[in-house]
Amino acid sequence: MTQPRIRFAVTGLNHGHIYGQTQSMLDAGAEAVCFYAPEDDLAAQFSSKYPQIPRVQTLTAILEDESIQLVLNAGIPVERAPMGIKVMQHGKDYMVDKPGLTTLEQLTEVRRVQAETGQIYTISYSERFWSRAATKADELIRAGVIGKVIQTLSLGPHQRNLPSRPDWFFVKEKYGGILTDIGSHNFDQFLHFTGSNSAEIVSSQVSNFHHPEHPELEDFGDVMVRGDGGVGYIRVDWFTPDGLGVWGDGRLFITGTDGYIELRKYIDIAGRPGGEHLFLIDQKGTQYIDCKDVPLPYGPQLIDDIVNRTETAMTQEHSFLAMELAIKAENMADRLGNLSSHPNRNELV
Repeated sequence: MTQPRIRFAVTGLNHGHIYGQTQSMLDAGAEAVCFYAPEDDLAAQFSSKYPQIPRVQTLTAILEDESIQLVLNAGIPVERAPMGIKVMQHGKDYMVDKPGLTTLEQLTEVRRVQAETGQIYTISYSERFWSRAATKADELIRAGVIGKVIQTLSLGPHQRNLPSRPDWFFVKEKYGGILTDIGSHNFDQFLHFTGSNSAEIVSSQVSNFHHPEHPELEDFGDVMVRGDGGVGYIRVDWFTPDGLGVWGDGRLFITGTDGYIELRKYIDIAGRPGGEHLFLIDQKGTQYIDCKDVPLPYGPQLIDDIVNRTETAMTQEHSFLAMELAIKAENMADRLGNLSSHPNRNELV
């Protein structure tokens, strides 16, 4: 039997992405040692999915176990950076759900501790890392199929499911704002596909158009961003209708000098069943590529990085820069709709 190359633990079960994070590491051959959660209901759900992973009663049991190399977390967003700092200071690498942090002050401290410890702080931008269509697009772009990428247009609509949402979902200090939260996915994709190593926010806006009963919920946001490798437009919202059949029609358009790619990651409305659809349009014509069998490299690459202290899954600076841009876009955004009563230097009525 092949011995696992790394051992990991899980804490922070507040967002469902923890299941994808856990599965990605198990699929890559890592060994799950244990999990910690103070919430009995969340622990019971996790145990029903992964009965082979024992629950420990204290976080210390994870932090002081020298055999554990990686800790996974999808806690309440505002609590993710403090947990990551503890993990790194105990000599362990950290894989955290997006948003990996919620403020520029947290970013400064996380950057400082990461530099001091040399540990990995990888943010699981799942709309790229868990998307087989995005993986295929990366392969095509690297092969030069659409020439030089000049722009990304990224759409991230989400389904509300408000009755099932926890209290922290409606408190901006805890979730960070719509551009910080779900928008961080899109900044990751912009940086990656344009090859940008630096970027600036041109303009941004957020709103509460339709939920006055939740005055801190931002239900719409969009951004124009400019990088040293290309430009981008990002739109995220909580307006996916229940009739769609999936949580969101996530779409990404990647425009190059010799063609463009459209990804329909989760659904091809009134078209082919399932997700992972890629459409390629180049100088030769149009092509549809079914990506459902494309292997996902993030888990195996991250294990290689942990073992070899490399940066193949994602560079540390990229991980942080995507969050920096998302937070800056959130901080400078014009505030519309039912958010207009909340102070902001760009407040619009």
